[in-house]
This record gives sequence, structure tokens and C-alpha cells, in this order.
Amino acid sequence: MSFDVAADAYDRFMGQYSSQLSRPLADLAAVQAGQRVIDVGCGPGALTTELVQRLDASAVAAVDPSEQFVEAARERHPGVDIRLAPAEQLPFEDDEFDAALAQLVVHFMADPVAGLAEMRRVTRPDGVVAASVWDVGGGRAPISPYWKAARELDPNLTGESDRAGAREGHLAELFEAAGLRDVEQGELTATTEYQTFDEWWYPYTLGVGPAGAHARSLDPEQLAEVRERCRRLLPEPPFAFTAYAWAVRGSA
Repeated sequence: MSFDVAADAYDRFMGQYSSQLSRPLADLAAVQAGQRVIDVGCGPGALTTELVQRLDASAVAAVDPSEQFVEAARERHPGVDIRLAPAEQLPFEDDEFDAALAQLVVHFMADPVAGLAEMRRVTRPDGVVAASVWDVGGGRAPISPYWKAARELDPNLTGESDRAGAREGHLAELFEAAGLRDVEQGELTATTEYQTFDEWWYPYTLGVGPAGAHARSLDPEQLAEVRERCRRLLPEPPFAFTAYAWAVRGSA
């Protein structure tokens, strides 16, 4: 799935969470000076920022299927080799990288096993492939309150709980299916503070991702009802919301 939205909209919607996951995911992959690393599904570049801070920009590559995100990432990270491409068709040779990382991307790969296998292909033998995905299946993602409220109105909605890696252990299963070895699973957290409910709600009106697309598909009365149900599900403001993500690493 490609995100056909402005980079600033994504930043407002998910960037405040994804930026907090970047350092621990890079730690999990043991990214360090002297390596060459690729960020698969880089979006506007939250993880790319962390990689550039650890490595020289010339040692970092990135891909994303969204033209708007690629343009934004290039503007934000001069010197990084950023290309327009899906995870399933990485435009790089075999064994080019010491590590390949995908942050909050496996959920949206058209073929997750193929995408992870491509990450393995471009990573040198015994290099590291690492990825993180929100615990949507466990109801602990930033978007979980929205989908819970939406399902109260339409029980037939699956939200994003059926996406790849969404349930506990599934991301590790996908790693193994892609031929990765020594697979290990961990858990990451990200916390964002909100001064008002509208500060939490507004990003859902920007059309970002499946939740944003669903919000835009509703008529004004339905949207107002989902908004009110979300308000009741969340604490009284100001409040902090902590989201949880599964993180997995494996050897190429």
C-alpha cells in the first residue's frame, strides 16, 4: 500500500510515534559506524534520520513506493541514496548492505514474505534484517482507539488487525518464512502527550493510512459519532498515550 499523502500529514499522524521507535530499532539491528545500511519503506525519513546520525549519509540508502515521501526524504536527507521502489523489488545488488531495516512497513507490504526475502537478498551473509510493526492485533497501537470506536458502529470492520505482523509472533513467523535465521522478537514502546482531545483527533482527518482513509469515507454524521466514541475511550486531557510495537531481527 502506498501512502498518497503529503509528508507533513504523515508527520502529524504517525511521525511523533515512529520517530521514537527509530533509535531502539537501530539498536536492535546493531547499526554502527563503518556499516552500509538500507531503510526499506522509509516514508518521509524518521528512521533514515537515525541512521544518518550513526553513519555518514553516503553509507545510507532508502526506498519507498510513495513519490511524495521519497521527495520529502530526499529534501530532508541530502547525500542519502533514496529511490522510488517497493520492498518486493529493491533496486540493489545482492549482499550490498550490512543491515536492512523496515520500520512500520511490513503491515503494508503487498507480499511480506517476498519483501523480507528481498531485504535478506541485499544484506550480506550474517548481516542483520530487522523490522518493527504496531501491535494492532493486541489493540496497543496508536490507531487502536480509532478502530475500536469505528467497529462499535460497524462490527464488520477488521480495521488493521488482520495485517501482516499485527498479532504477537506473526512477524517472527514471516521472518522465518523469508529464510532468515536466528530470529528474535522484542517489544518497543512510544509515548506521545496530548493537551487536548482535538490534538489527538485532528490527524485522523488528514486521510493518512487505512484509518485516515476510513475516516474520510464517512459522512459527517458518522464521522462525528466515531469522534465522540473515541473521546469516550480516551482519558480526560491532558493525557499520554503509550503505543507498543513488535520488533524482530534475524540473520541473513
